[in-house]
Amino acid sequence: MTCCLPTAHFPAARLGAVAMLAFVLAALAGLATGFAPRAEAQTPAQAQVQAEDGQDAGGPLRIDVSGADFEPIRIAIEPFAVEQDDLIARAGEIRDIVAADLTRSSLFTTIPELAFVAQPSGFDEVPRFADWQAVGAQALLRGVLGRLTDGRLRLQFRVFDVFGQEQLTGVQLIAGPEDWRRVAHQVADAAYTSLTGEGPYFDSRIVFVDERGPKTARVKQLAVMDQDGANLRYLEAPSDLVLTPRFSPNEQTVLYTAYDDGTPQIYLQNLDTGQRERLGFFEGMSFSPRFSPDGADVVLSRSVDGNTDLYLMTLANRAMRRLTNGPAIDTAPSFAPDGRQIVFESDRGGSQQLYVMPTVGGRAERISFGKGRYSTPVWSPRGGRIAFTKQLEGRFHIGVMRADGSDERLLTTSFLDEGPSWAPNGRTILFFRDRGGADGRPMLMSVDITGRNLRVVETPNGASDPTWSPLRR
Repeated sequence: MTCCLPTAHFPAARLGAVAMLAFVLAALAGLATGFAPRAEAQTPAQAQVQAEDGQDAGGPLRIDVSGADFEPIRIAIEPFAVEQDDLIARAGEIRDIVAADLTRSSLFTTIPELAFVAQPSGFDEVPRFADWQAVGAQALLRGVLGRLTDGRLRLQFRVFDVFGQEQLTGVQLIAGPEDWRRVAHQVADAAYTSLTGEGPYFDSRIVFVDERGPKTARVKQLAVMDQDGANLRYLEAPSDLVLTPRFSPNEQTVLYTAYDDGTPQIYLQNLDTGQRERLGFFEGMSFSPRFSPDGADVVLSRSVDGNTDLYLMTLANRAMRRLTNGPAIDTAPSFAPDGRQIVFESDRGGSQQLYVMPTVGGRAERISFGKGRYSTPVWSPRGGRIAFTKQLEGRFHIGVMRADGSDERLLTTSFLDEGPSWAPNGRTILFFRDRGGADGRPMLMSVDITGRNLRVVETPNGASDPTWSPLRR
């Protein structure tokens, strides 16, 4: 359960440094950022930024500072107070996860506790903003952890703009004791959103293909973990070869391709119950499935009699409708967030390129026209961008472009970068990289939409085909 705490109002003589940084951050991401306005705690600077993905954030001002060097927001996170002494260790663990989430985003740097000069004060007391300004803090987060009579945890926290001398958000979270890590991610999400204007993404999961063994006899198994790598577990599946897992909008079910009988077929699996079912018994091969935004349909590729085309299936009655019909290979479909269009890859023009077509069927329009070959397109949850894999001059890249194909930007390059997947807020892209070589193994990577903050996402074995879940419910 989540509820808001009363906002403490303090005099603010000028626009806070955090508000100004949020303004720069929004412009820095350029066309890719596109944050939506918040109903509460919106800083004056954020209220002026017009998102370039087509969402009006409240004003006419448009600034492009994509060439500027962005300095992370300096945030101080007070040691969380506790209502019961036996929660001291747990409060420390939650605080550490919050700090790790924010730091990993590259938009924040946490001030070491040894640098603090402010004296401890009560949760509801006005912070001594001058003390936090003295150590260079631009934002402050404080919290208190307690236990209710029924055993559930209650965490209350507040986020402050230090130079603006105002509270930006105050939230109370109540959860079972086993969900303490989720509580930490939700705190980080609230702080991240209130300070940057970006949508949340820390309280989410990643499903991927775990790869073990030599390249000549690789065993591939589905695995799921929290976005920070915690709570890793493997999903039971009779096949040793699985590919392209994809989350449903409700975050509880995944689609994937498996080779149970030597032929690729598509399966549905519930992450909570482990229940698994085959999507259908189709002639030929079926692969590259993806849910529609409302979860009612699945778009997939089928290869029958030498033709590989796109099909749309309604899950309620398993009715199938063919969307493309031709000698080309049409595959890797992905829905637009509004469900009205599908982007996919096809060699109908002589090489792998990206095309967009209506979900109801009809003419497909090519949107990629640069040098090289394009594949694995996936629509941003914000709608304004499409991520893709590009092969050019012997190198692989993860890139983004507008939905009409304009403003193409390459974010990464290596021997093999492939399979992009968007974070729930459309700010970060997850993909996998293989450095090649006889002993090479694939690894998960993430990169900010600006091309900054390229990071390895740690997994115990090789890992490929990642997909990011929606925010957890």
